[in-house]
Amino acid sequence: MIKKILVPFLIVALIFSIANPASAGKVFSDVGDQYAAKAELEFLAEQDIVTTGPSVAYGINQSITRLEASEMLVRALKLDTTNRPDPQIIDVKRGSAGYDIIATVVDENIMVGNLQKEFNPNALLTRAEMAAILVRAFDLQQPNSSKKFQFVDVNVKSFAAPSISVLFANNITFGYPDHTFKPTMTLTRAHFGIFLARILNPEFQEALTCFNPVAKKTYHVNVAVTTLWKAPNEARLIDRPAVSAPTDIRKWTKTMTIPQKQWLVGKTETQALYGQEVVVLKTSGKWMQIAVKDQFSPKNKAGYPGWVPVSHIKESYADYGQCATAMVKAPIANLYHDETTARPFMEISFNTILPVLEEKGDWVKVQTATDEAKYVRKQDVNVLLKGSKLPAPTSQDIVTTAKKFNGLPYLWAGTSGFGLDCSGFTYSVYRQHGIDIPRDASVQATHGTAVKKSQLQPGDLLFFAYNKGKGSVHHVGMYIGNGKMIHSPNPKKTVEIISIDAEPYRTEFSGARRYLK
Repeated sequence: MIKKILVPFLIVALIFSIANPASAGKVFSDVGDQYAAKAELEFLAEQDIVTTGPSVAYGINQSITRLEASEMLVRALKLDTTNRPDPQIIDVKRGSAGYDIIATVVDENIMVGNLQKEFNPNALLTRAEMAAILVRAFDLQQPNSSKKFQFVDVNVKSFAAPSISVLFANNITFGYPDHTFKPTMTLTRAHFGIFLARILNPEFQEALTCFNPVAKKTYHVNVAVTTLWKAPNEARLIDRPAVSAPTDIRKWTKTMTIPQKQWLVGKTETQALYGQEVVVLKTSGKWMQIAVKDQFSPKNKAGYPGWVPVSHIKESYADYGQCATAMVKAPIANLYHDETTARPFMEISFNTILPVLEEKGDWVKVQTATDEAKYVRKQDVNVLLKGSKLPAPTSQDIVTTAKKFNGLPYLWAGTSGFGLDCSGFTYSVYRQHGIDIPRDASVQATHGTAVKKSQLQPGDLLFFAYNKGKGSVHHVGMYIGNGKMIHSPNPKKTVEIISIDAEPYRTEFSGARRYLK
């Protein structure tokens, strides 16, 4: 049975795969147990298509030559290489290395020479050539019921365009997340082997289910958490973990002193999470002004604005919009390369939302916007089917979620499980339950339903203002019952539970709002 996934483009991840060190019992010295295409390459070995042995390297990252591809195809098709006619190729003569192989593929019309009658056996194979060769070799056809899809970098008039379309329709290759096929790029030995294995054994194919290609590009965060700054080029040396790619927000929050955290006040605006869609407003050198679509702010109708490093944002296509989604419910969760904790890929935050490809046992396979398919533990996420709504939360649900962060360090502008400011805390807790409230405390204080202090219920938001509660709102907390609130107070403290009558909050109380209906 063909393995089912919801979104294409898994193959890109293999480009950057690095095999584990050699160990006893390996089929290839450079293919470790965690290598993504280990099964496909071992299948080729079982079929005697490639030479194998614990001291033999497959050459997973080496570009494949036309002669090497020819040898693999001859073995895969079990072609007889004896008594083949002379291929009439000027750079391959009888007695030349690989002559019998080349004569065979030319005679079978699998591979031919160029207009100058050159075979170029040591030339590197391109992805376009690969497509045409595989379609001819295995007489692949376009299924009548296949989806039509055009890669943006494949000229419909090019020699390989029909073959590329056939490979896509037969679940052999799906190209890249940016809707490109990269036809002129050379092919690695690993990629050629993967495509060959998928043709010979449908078990290795990746079938499309909820893939729904869209024409419009969108922009997404491609680091665990990106911090939005009020102006570009404001970051200090201590902020490097927050502005590098990848980011390390855990390190950033732990290494800053209290004065260094206090310095961020007025310098940073908010944060956006991995995979979150943003609107690009403008760029300035290595910085980009964006608006976070999911964060309402009167500052910009497109979303909460701020500046981030250009390296934190990537173009993508939301081809997985018809998929179920997984929202991280743990304060911090890990993405993994495989269905094992042995190969972590990235720490991601509470409220990170990713399309679901498959649920299997204790794991959920998810599609990222820029890094291909990954895995997350099922216990760390809530899965929501397409078209479904999260169940309406009770006040106790809201409070239980809020208490997950008790003791978490305060971080100005924080909206992640690595650190939260006061309004980022309340915003994030409600968002977990499908309720989007404004991002800032001053705006949260003007939405929802006004509530008297004597009528407070758990989950209600409490606001505090300067001038003994009569000035501008500067802080928000959440009432949890029994005269107590939970809040993220300031850079000197962590999320804490205190009495609502504690000072200065008793004196500065300015009102309460209810967002639960």
